[in-house]
Amino acid sequence: MDLIQSYGFLLVVMAAIVGFIMAWGIGANDVANAMGTSVGSGAITLKQAILIAMIFEFAGAYLAGGEVTSTIRKGIIDVAYFTNIPEYLVLGMIASLLAAGIWLAIASYFGWPVSTTHSIIGAIVGFTAVGVSPNAVEWSKVGGIVASWVITPAISAIIAILIFLSAKKLIFDRATPLIYAIKYVPIYMGMAGFIMSLVTIKKGLKHVGLDLPTDQGYMLALGIGVVVGLIGMVLIRRLHIEEALTTEEQTKNVEKIFAILMVLTACCMAFAHGSNDVANAIGPLAAVVSVVSNDGAILSSSELAWWILPLGGFGIVAGLALFGHRVMKTIGQGITHLTPSKGFAAELAAATTVLIASGTGLPISTTQTLVGAVLGVGIVQGVAALNGKVIRSIVISWIVTLPAGASLSIVFFFILTFAFGV
Repeated sequence: MDLIQSYGFLLVVMAAIVGFIMAWGIGANDVANAMGTSVGSGAITLKQAILIAMIFEFAGAYLAGGEVTSTIRKGIIDVAYFTNIPEYLVLGMIASLLAAGIWLAIASYFGWPVSTTHSIIGAIVGFTAVGVSPNAVEWSKVGGIVASWVITPAISAIIAILIFLSAKKLIFDRATPLIYAIKYVPIYMGMAGFIMSLVTIKKGLKHVGLDLPTDQGYMLALGIGVVVGLIGMVLIRRLHIEEALTTEEQTKNVEKIFAILMVLTACCMAFAHGSNDVANAIGPLAAVVSVVSNDGAILSSSELAWWILPLGGFGIVAGLALFGHRVMKTIGQGITHLTPSKGFAAELAAATTVLIASGTGLPISTTQTLVGAVLGVGIVQGVAALNGKVIRSIVISWIVTLPAGASLSIVFFFILTFAFGV
């Protein structure tokens, strides 16, 4: 308690710094989840991907990033164990952010698409179990989260398979795929518009002082989806496409149309990613600010300070702009060969899964969600289309992430307690 009263401002500054580092790591590593498929399929360039992601990652983080924060803060550990030692919670969260941020920087340097959710949860569980008590960890909830890491990639893969197979049946398997693409692609665009707008309406508007009833929210999202579909119809009809005589030439032109669609799904996935994964940085930071602001009292709930969400958003943008291309290459090109139509199916499936999970407050791994979607698309093409070596290295990096985050947080936690004389 004396530590918080004596060094409260310093602790908040330290938490803000390591929170920014963690957000930077999220941008550097997880940006591949939002943009890797778009770049890998050739739909957009790397520079275009960074520009799009800077806008929509920040928008998702700032407008819709508050929902999953409560799960990170209160769902993994039992705060009752920290009631008489709130300084342990503060130092532990700072140690966790630093540990996860460093691990993400290392992984990003080597191009490993690891899970930021794994990193921060492993870190929090590590310092709590070793530095406080194993009983302070809500192992049942951790188990539920671990289960979601298996379930959500499977769900994402199934959705991706269904989307790609529908496009294949409705468009690519036709004798004149170009004609059917002009007919059906606007429907897919409307679907993407609906998904992207729904999370903004259900969560984002609450952060700017507006809160619509559920039925009105769904109706508005549906209306936006229809408008997006109509706009897509106009754009596609105005797109200059050379007259194609063979089915193969028509298929190439269909991919040009899907390249337009990929821009929309890239925005959708970036927004979804920003809304979901910013909690990995701001959750522990918000806990530190709350405890310090209330003189050591650990409240069941508290409002986010105005500067926390923008800090997380700017950190994500900085990370993806400076270091995001390494992991982006692994996701977009390493797992399987992607075309715009395949990349669209993967992105829309992953975005759908992430937005559903984000709305329920469950901190899923967007990395595993998108990898599952890309694997689903690859499976449709046949197992031979998958790069087994890359997939194995990705799985190994996932397994290593949890203990790496835990080990580093334990070390930093004891260094901080020693430095502050706790």
